[in-house]
Amino acid sequence: MTRRIRLIADDYGLAPGVSAAILDLLERGRLTGTSCMTGFGEWEEAANRIRPLCGRAAVGLHLTLTDQPAVTGRSSLAPEGRLPPLGSLALPFVRGRVDERDVHAELDAQHSRFVEALGRQPDFIDGHQHVHFLPVVRKWLRTRFSESAGRPPLRGSPALGDAAVAPKIAAIAAVAAGFNRSMARAGFTVMEPLTGIYDWKQPDRFAPLLQAAVDTLPERGLFMCHPGHVDETLRARDPMQSVREVEFSVLASDAFGASLARAGVEIRDGRG
Repeated sequence: MTRRIRLIADDYGLAPGVSAAILDLLERGRLTGTSCMTGFGEWEEAANRIRPLCGRAAVGLHLTLTDQPAVTGRSSLAPEGRLPPLGSLALPFVRGRVDERDVHAELDAQHSRFVEALGRQPDFIDGHQHVHFLPVVRKWLRTRFSESAGRPPLRGSPALGDAAVAPKIAAIAAVAAGFNRSMARAGFTVMEPLTGIYDWKQPDRFAPLLQAAVDTLPERGLFMCHPGHVDETLRARDPMQSVREVEFSVLASDAFGASLARAGVEIRDGRG
């Protein structure tokens, strides 16, 4: 019996080289879909390029609250117009320095740019650096998608994995505590477990991690990845660079295609 798995590429729209690599893999049938960053000036062009794949591939929204320009400009969330680093994002909430309304306004703006450019709701929602797990974002999700018919599936919390990244997984799981249960109770479909987490400074770990997903990932689960081609825009915006080329090469390879065939596995399409 054929098993179907979900492979989702993050960061569509981050840079032209990233978007081009993801589109290539979608056309090859090597990905289920991708989640989109809508805050950059190139978003409209990137949306035009992916629009023909909507319905065939899952095209989601990659909520972004860290390290990039804020769509809404200056606010308590982004005093200089730039979203804060992940490490300092939660602290201002504890001290009451960030107004929840500013966070929700930023998420509203990103969601609106997705809908306006593609003429449809996102097929699913996740978060850059897992920010969708934050309590303030959970509240936005419940408020924004209050109608049951319009609730998009959400990326769930991570599964235990490589012992070498156990602290990283534990940190993500701590932020995600209670997410799966509470969001399912609110009527959302939660895709879990999440896999694909590894030490990006050791790119040779990607291929065996992907093979493990081919061998064992359940149909409700999700493998996240970050393929891309490095260009000047990416170099200016994100420290994750050469490893994206490695991920692209593995996903595009004949060896990966052969591994899917041997295991009797198909990539779940956007309608699954």
